[in-house]
Amino acid sequence: MDKQQFYANARDDVRGPLDGVTVVEATTTWAGPMAGCLLADLGATVIKVEHPAGEVCRLLPPYLPDSKLTVPHETVNRNKKNVSLDLKLDEGRRLFLELCKTADIVIENFKPGTLAGWGCGYADVAAVKPDIIYVSVSGFGQFGPYAERPGYDPIAQNFSGWSSINGEPGGGPTKAPTFLGDDLGGMNGALGALAALHHRNRTGEGQHVDVALVDGLMFQSNGHLTSGALGVPIPRMGNQFAIAAPINVYECADGRVYGGVLLDSHWKALCAHIGRADLAGLNAPQRLERREELDRVVADWCRAHTTAEVVDQLDSIGLAITRVNTFAESCHTEHVQARDMLQKTRLSDGSEVPLTGPAAKFSRTPTRVHEAAPTLGQHNAEIYGALGLDADELARLKSAGVI
Repeated sequence: MDKQQFYANARDDVRGPLDGVTVVEATTTWAGPMAGCLLADLGATVIKVEHPAGEVCRLLPPYLPDSKLTVPHETVNRNKKNVSLDLKLDEGRRLFLELCKTADIVIENFKPGTLAGWGCGYADVAAVKPDIIYVSVSGFGQFGPYAERPGYDPIAQNFSGWSSINGEPGGGPTKAPTFLGDDLGGMNGALGALAALHHRNRTGEGQHVDVALVDGLMFQSNGHLTSGALGVPIPRMGNQFAIAAPINVYECADGRVYGGVLLDSHWKALCAHIGRADLAGLNAPQRLERREELDRVVADWCRAHTTAEVVDQLDSIGLAITRVNTFAESCHTEHVQARDMLQKTRLSDGSEVPLTGPAAKFSRTPTRVHEAAPTLGQHNAEIYGALGLDADELARLKSAGVI
């Protein structure tokens, strides 16, 4: 489909499909901010409540070149408004609850019990806004024997079993190179918020949504938790596929490709192309039994060609294949550019950088990076002013350390 055709009926008077939804986000680091980022990208007004000293994501490397701004902060806090507030103080708590009265959704990702101890938990917010959707994202969840344990992303990856199957055969457990548990926690937090919002819009009932990083990793691990419960072996496969062969990373004359065969028809086409008709009759179970042999056959053929030749030729016969890219290489591909996955954005320090764009595309209500991550307390006057606080009161709260 042509891109212009996809967006032919797009509206330009809304920020996205969640335009009109208000979110208050009291979060830190990545999982909670990612839930808020997803909702903000979808068009919701997301008000991030941040401690007056600033939260850790502002200092989380890597830094942008020649800048005091960090890539993680600019990535996960774009499209949001920001107010500073110390929730541990009585005036901070009261102001937070007033802010929550204006919201549809509240997101927090502190250790279970922390916000309740400050008078800002679900029960406290529901007392002033009964239909609130209150999303809590934590390592182990709001209940269970380990609920009070600290639970950061790599802890969740290793507790869940995920890291035990990651890496090369014969190697040790390896965590993901990205904040996978946090990302899935944020995604499930946003999805849970939208499901609860739909229920509230039908019934008027608010509720508490509990998302654990551990649960997200277990749920989105291809049923491996069930396999583990039944004693079904789960091999560490590295770049190979347990369900099909041959599939792997293959060396070429000028780099690497990743690809292989899933269907018998694909295998027949590959054998015909590389001149190995003698192997074409092998079905899927037989290919699994002869995995190492067939892997060498494909590896030998790839080694004699460039990555471009391998990709072009195997793509032409219907096989799934790609050059193995770094992020520095993939960002320059025509496809990434066409999909708007990098969007030039002017940051708070005046610099312009390409920020990673939203994943989901909407033909009627397009989404994009509208604004860079705000400075700490950038919207204090706007947001608190709408609650009735004048300049003198804001100055007093600032001098008292509340904002």
